Amino acid sequence: MRVYQTNEIKNIALVGSAGSGKTTLAESMLFGSGVIKRRGTVEAKNTVSDYFPVEQEYGYSVFPTVFHVEWNNKKLNIIDCPGADDFVSGAITALNVTDQAVILINGQYGPEVGTQNNFRYTEKLKKPVIFLVNQLDSDKCDFDSIISSMKDIYGDKCIQVQYPVQTGPGFNALIDVLVMKKYSWDATGGMPKIEDIPAEEMDKALALHKALVEAAAENDEQLMEKFFESESLTEDELREGIRKGLVTRSIFPVFCVCAGKDMGVRRLMEFLGNVVPFVSEMPKLHNTRGEEIEADSKQPTSIYFFKTGLEPHIGEVSYFKVMSGSVKAGDDLTNADRGSKERIGQLYACAGANRIPVDQLNAGDIGCTVKLKDVKTGNTLNTKDCDNRFDFIKYPNSKYARAIKAVNSQETEKLMAALLKMHQEDPTWVVEQSKELRQTIVHGQGEFHLRTLKWRLENNEKLQVKFGEPKVPYRETITKSAHAEYRHKKQSGGAGQFGEVHLIIEPYAEGMPDPTTYKLNGQEVKMNMKGREEISLEWGGKLVFINSVVGGAIDARFMPAILKGIMDCMEHGPLTGSYARDVRVIVYDGKMHPVDSNELSFMLAARRAFSDAFKEAGPKILEPIYDLEVYVPDDFMGDVMSDLQGRRALIMGMDSEAGYQKLMAKIPLKELANYSISLSSLTGGRASFTTKFASYELVPNEIQQELIKTHEEELAKEEE
Repeated sequence: MRVYQTNEIKNIALVGSAGSGKTTLAESMLFGSGVIKRRGTVEAKNTVSDYFPVEQEYGYSVFPTVFHVEWNNKKLNIIDCPGADDFVSGAITALNVTDQAVILINGQYGPEVGTQNNFRYTEKLKKPVIFLVNQLDSDKCDFDSIISSMKDIYGDKCIQVQYPVQTGPGFNALIDVLVMKKYSWDATGGMPKIEDIPAEEMDKALALHKALVEAAAENDEQLMEKFFESESLTEDELREGIRKGLVTRSIFPVFCVCAGKDMGVRRLMEFLGNVVPFVSEMPKLHNTRGEEIEADSKQPTSIYFFKTGLEPHIGEVSYFKVMSGSVKAGDDLTNADRGSKERIGQLYACAGANRIPVDQLNAGDIGCTVKLKDVKTGNTLNTKDCDNRFDFIKYPNSKYARAIKAVNSQETEKLMAALLKMHQEDPTWVVEQSKELRQTIVHGQGEFHLRTLKWRLENNEKLQVKFGEPKVPYRETITKSAHAEYRHKKQSGGAGQFGEVHLIIEPYAEGMPDPTTYKLNGQEVKMNMKGREEISLEWGGKLVFINSVVGGAIDARFMPAILKGIMDCMEHGPLTGSYARDVRVIVYDGKMHPVDSNELSFMLAARRAFSDAFKEAGPKILEPIYDLEVYVPDDFMGDVMSDLQGRRALIMGMDSEAGYQKLMAKIPLKELANYSISLSSLTGGRASFTTKFASYELVPNEIQQELIKTHEEELAKEEE
């Protein structure tokens, strides 16, 4: 395989809803370009994409598959992305390292919620978009209706380049209004027969050709002038106008294909090779210092690792993009993130599970290597005198979580090692060892996502695991002031233990003035502040600790022990054992013994005094509240709203967005536990949602009593 220069390389992401036919299209592209000799099928489990056992078991894509085709002296690096929303990390990764999105639309259903999600990602990343209507041979395909829906959603930027002569099982021909030709196929697909447009299609073709010419001309002043003069453009001028429109996202060309019958695929690749922008024509990326990095093979070498695959008999396969310079087999590079040295032993061009050895890859190219010592997803390797780092891929927040543990507790360490490896493959599998909840929690994008993780642990790693519902990280606080005193006294021969602490607690809010007087037992007591410590708690909120002890009632050397006892109660709240927050404590009096007082005595006295005061200070439990956005088709809106209201959600508003309704709400985390399953069931998988932590709010009183009762029962069991 020859070495391609930066201006001969194009990077393309295939994205779209589950079932839109991306894997089948990838097979036809590989077959048409000669990379493979026979087209596989998803049903036969022999495709270049979807080669992992879990993908073949379930019949859907889990990981993005990187492959390349050589076409018209150009190298097209293509990433076939999973369509299910649960595996969104693949699409986000691919869109960040490629320069062109091809969004497949299922000809049976038209734009789906997955189409919308992928389009939003391209919008955020400012990536060019080509729409590709697939499965034109389906009985349910209504091409004119699909185009109408697309124009409603995406506006007049959707410009048809092709349309089918007919849809359904008889589909075998399309009209291309860029080259103004008819393409037709026999039953086996493959190479098309190219003919003049029939007379009965000419009026429609001319109208669409004119619309395409106008859209292309709008992207270049010279083309616009020529269009005004002659009302036409040459094929090359059309291509130039479309290319510029793609870069600025002012045109979204619409193509047709029947990937399953290999019809229209070669014409698509011809357009990709001739028209879509090169790496060098796209906006430059920035390193973590904000400096522009030019995709130029003459610059110092930096390669960014965007994906790690774990393959049987090979181990880690590390996929990278050459950000600048060029990389050769045998190069010695430095890991900018970890400080370690790495030698690139072998370089490969990617073709799914197959890898083609190459000697060199230049700026803008995508490749992979194996057997690196210390490289993780997101790392950058640099040549000498270069210090680039990249951190441009941002993943969405998790939507679904489960507590996980090994059935055999002796395999806990092995389980953690496997989970960390799998996080490298898919960064949206997030592993959390929660000290607060005393659980190992795995976070993902949905029930489907975590079910796949469990399958891989049990089948690939031979680890039997159990899922459970994660505990909710409640918080405890108080709503009014209270005071308490406690004497800790213990005598057991020799030196004893003695410490007495009098304290006041009250709710704390940012900016509150320091206390001056309090009423205690009907009498006003003046506070003389001797010391003040404000502690920002790692779990949120604050503890303000004030020493107002006068007359030497408690020696200053015991104050750290008193604070330690209070902090212990803040970490194990008196109501449910949850973290406490936003409390001000004033220690105003106490007693000590010249012989028996020590740090332990005052720590224990403070802990008991704080606990007693807390229970008298209008204690409340707080629960985490999340902002929720649900994207749902109109016809499911009522069901989704009813379900949310049953989950204690507060509807904040509704908005119409690109053919779907966007429902905004605030919802307790407890009620989100199985929401992804419920939403999928209610809408047949046609809705999606995002969540983001918003705040902690008071739980309703009946739920608080239930939580306290449950905690007391758990403590009683532990004592037994």
